[in-house]
This record gives sequence, C-alpha cells and structure tokens, in this order.
Amino acid sequence: MTDIISVEQAVTLDGLFNIRVQHSPKGGAYRYFDPSSEKWCDYTWEQMNQFIARWQAALIKESLVSGDRVAVMLRNCPEWVMFEQAALGLGLIVVPFYTEDRADNVAYMLSDAGVKLLLLEKTDDWQDVSDACCQVEGLRRIVMVDTFGNNNPRQTKKDILISLNNWLPSQAGEVQHVNSDPYGLATIIYTSGTTGKPKGVMLSHHNILTNAYSCLEIVPVKAQDLLLSFLPLSHTFERTVGYYIPMMCGAKIAYARSIPLLQEDLLTVRPTILVSVPRIYERVYAGIRAKLAEAPALSRWLFNFAVDVGYSRFEYQQGRGLRQMNHLLWPLLDKLVASKLMNKLGGRLRQAMSGGAPLSAEISRVFIGLGLPILQGFGMTESSPVVCANRLEDNVPSSVGLPLPGVEVKLDEHNALLIRGPNVMLGYWNNPQATKAILSDDGWLNSGDVASIDKDGRVTITGRLKEIIVLSTGEKVPPGDMEAAILRDPLFEQVMLIGEVRPYLTVLAVLNTDCWRKFAALYGLDINLANPNQIQQVEEILLDKITTQTSEFPGYARIRRVAQTLEPWTVENKMLTPTLKLRRSVIMAHYKTEIERLYDGH
Repeated sequence: MTDIISVEQAVTLDGLFNIRVQHSPKGGAYRYFDPSSEKWCDYTWEQMNQFIARWQAALIKESLVSGDRVAVMLRNCPEWVMFEQAALGLGLIVVPFYTEDRADNVAYMLSDAGVKLLLLEKTDDWQDVSDACCQVEGLRRIVMVDTFGNNNPRQTKKDILISLNNWLPSQAGEVQHVNSDPYGLATIIYTSGTTGKPKGVMLSHHNILTNAYSCLEIVPVKAQDLLLSFLPLSHTFERTVGYYIPMMCGAKIAYARSIPLLQEDLLTVRPTILVSVPRIYERVYAGIRAKLAEAPALSRWLFNFAVDVGYSRFEYQQGRGLRQMNHLLWPLLDKLVASKLMNKLGGRLRQAMSGGAPLSAEISRVFIGLGLPILQGFGMTESSPVVCANRLEDNVPSSVGLPLPGVEVKLDEHNALLIRGPNVMLGYWNNPQATKAILSDDGWLNSGDVASIDKDGRVTITGRLKEIIVLSTGEKVPPGDMEAAILRDPLFEQVMLIGEVRPYLTVLAVLNTDCWRKFAALYGLDINLANPNQIQQVEEILLDKITTQTSEFPGYARIRRVAQTLEPWTVENKMLTPTLKLRRSVIMAHYKTEIERLYDGH
C-alpha cells in the first residue's frame, strides 16, 4: 500500500517530517557526496531527525521566538533540510537565499525580512556579503557551515560569526514541534525576478502541503523512487516538488554535486525521476544535435526515424493516434537508439518533470519519442508553485495540462491566467500595495501569463504580458516561441529577441563554442569573431540560419539583424536568474552598444 501522508495528518511542514520519521525510521531519506571520503553516503529518516534535534538545540540557545525569521544561503544538501526542519519545528519562518545572489540583494532581503540568523556555506560567501550584512540592524548571528581552516574570515563589528562545528551541540533531546497552525506563515521566498527589487512571497504550511498532495494525486511518485536534486532549494519548484513531495510519499533524494558534474552524477546515482527546468533538457538536446551533425547520414536518419516511431507510439497510447505497422519495429529501435540516450541519463528514469519556463515542443517530442515521458507543468512562486500539470495518461506536450485538484483557473479580459486555490500565497511581505495589484479580494491571483483554456479545461501558456515585445509598428511578438525556434540550430547556445518600440526584430546570440569552431573553419572565418572585415559575412550567415528556423512565423516577425558573442550568459555574470531564465534588462544594458549598432540608420 502506498504510504502517502495526508495534509490532515501532517498539519504543518515539520509535522510532515515528524510523521515520515515515525512511518519509515530506517528508510533511506537523503544521499550526498562526501568530498573527504570521495564516496556517496546515505542518511535514514531517523538519523536526520537526530541531527535536527541538535540544530534545534543550537537555535534555542539563540533566544529566538516563534515568528522570528531565519535565512539559509546554502547549496542543496542534508544540512539545508536539517536547518529548515529545526527552524520550522520551533515556529520560525525560513527565508531561503540563492548562493549566487549579489551581496547588495542579500543585504536588502535580510533587512526587509528582519532576519535574525543567517546560515552560510562557504568562507567565500562571507567575504562577499560581510560588509553588506554589517548594515543589517537585527541580524544577531551568522553560522558558517564550512570550517574556517587557514582562510579565517574577517569578523564583523558585531562579532556575530561562528562556525557550525562550534555552534552545534554534540547531542540533544527530542525534536520540538511547537506550531500547530497550518495557516501560519512558514516561509518567505523572495522572487528572483529579472528587474527591480525582489518581493517576499509569504507561503503558509497549508499552502505548500496542499500543493504537494495535489501533485501526488496526478503524478505518481513512489517510496521506491530516487530523485536527483540539482535545482536550488531556494526556488519553490524544487522545494515543493523535489523536497516535500518525496517526504510525503517516502521517496529518497540524492543531492547532485553541481550542474557541471550533473552528467556524471546521473550515471552514478541513476535516478528514477528527474525534476528540472527546460535549460537542462536543452543542454542534453544540444549535445545530441552536435553529435548527430558529425554522424553519418544513416545514423541521422535512424535517429530521426526512431523519434518519429516513438512519438507515433506515444500518440497512439494517449488515444490521439492510430496504431502503425512501424510500431512493431520499436524493440529494435529502442535497442539501437533510444536506450543509448536513456543510459546516459542513468538508465532508470521512468518520468521527468519540466517547469519554471516553457519547454519547446521539439525538445519535448525528441525525449518523449525516445521513451522518456516529460510532464510539463506551470506554476509560480506565489502559488506554492504548481498550478497545472500534464498527466502520464493525458500528456499534451504543447500545453501545461489541467489544473491540480482543488485549483481553479480562468482568463481575465486580457487573457491573463487567474488562479485560485489553497496553494495561493498569503501575500507579499511588507508590501500590501504589490499584494493588492496581483491578488483580488476574492482570492484570484493574476499570473501575468497570457493563456488559452480548451474545452476540456487544459491550459496552454501563450506568452507573458510584461515580456511581450511591442514593435513600433504596433505588432506584438512573444519572444519565447521565436527564441526556442532559433535554438533548434545547435550553433546557437543562447538567444534573446529584441525589438521593444523598435521598427523591426533583432537577436543577440551566444554561439556554441564547439559548433562555431567547426563552422568557422568551414567558412575560413576568424574563430574569435575579432576580424572587423568579416562582421557582415558572419551576420549574413547567422541570419540565414535564423531565418530558416523562424520561417513559420508571420512576416512582421522577421528578424533583420543579429549580433553574436562567444561569452555565455550565466548566473555568475548575472545574465541569468538562479533558475536559469534570461535577465533581459541586464543583458540589454550589457550589450547596449551592440544593440544600437543593430538599429543604426533607423
């Protein structure tokens, strides 16, 4: 029998963990890589609970009271869970930060939330944020997870920095659970945003618990499943889907070492479920396309044929297509093509989830055609986060599926998707004006995303109100679809469409280094893009490739110019949000000169 803990049983998020410990004390809970032994290690639920008692004892010594805010700026690891569960059990409100966030942003959020204790991971993090933290009035304590070693960080004026080893007691008693109010504030999650100051989304225990349970009603996750966690826990998608859902059903979580080591970790951990944003699937797909470009024509034909047959089988199984004779070839195609891709993902994946941004139909088709069911969903931090999701038996990749049980959706006069349900946030912290702008008196949350709803209630996201490009001609262009189309060509690693109040569309493009090296050699071009005499030639070649990929779009959406670079847009250089979305305003400011060149004379 499936051991799923209900919302009523759990009551609160720390109550959920407590019941899981009672139900599965010896069951595997978390797997992590220990760099000192260079081995993967496991914790049971019971062992985690013992650690949590020690963390809780340390928090109690700080004289914190229920309702105080504590922040965590830590990569995904068991210690993240220990800290959060210890805090929640004491009625504290957890405020997660991204480890790559800017110091000034961290200082703003610490001050805005009135954080009294901050958990940091590395000395490097401290050197970045120490000066900013000194300006935060209410901050009493900063705990550093890594030992200082020889790189002893400078102390603050307030002498509040301590290492985790010196902060944690060697032993403790029972874990406390002082809060019994499911509707009380559990966490403040600051939306990373692409512009402006972040807003603190207030989510209750009930918000998150109901969202996790509703997800389990439509997407089966079993106690035997193993998830590989690599999206930051500071993002609500990973926190609900990759943390609380496994806890609710007793599944195990393995924490990946890093994104660069993800391929290796997939092979070692061999997860059964993958939770990701589209960027990861895009990277795998780009790698496939690059290898196919070098492969013999027969190999390319065989790959495409396998995808076609596999997707045709999928459509038949979904009840949307007819059974074809070539479906009989699937066992052979699976052995020759599909299983090779699946083995690179660990060989045990039975389903994958994609959220946080739209996944292109082509990429979805390839993975589904090769045997990996990708379930695309839609959500936002303000809805805890999942609103809609496809089901294994009802999967329309171009849509984000039906609403979760208990969640209502409708469209306003601008076709913006409105959401109402137990998962909708309490509001924005210290910002009633922003709350009123997005949340109506009768509980409808305005997503800001333009959508359509079919007769069966299935939702398709067609654009984002604030991201729609309005040309000076008055034509409106949602950039996401065109950007996804351009990225079908493996030469393009990242692209951003430009044209707001301009007479025509242009593109900023980051080229794939490996593909560009081969491409440049073929055309006799400067690999470093430094030859001024070749600028026009390079642009014409790239425009030709872009035009090929975007030929299905209307004439007014034709892209006229392109500027290219080999410098990738990353979280570290602030061009991407921590969830790998384009920071459009930052990119625009960085490439201001290049953009103006694209519109010279107009």
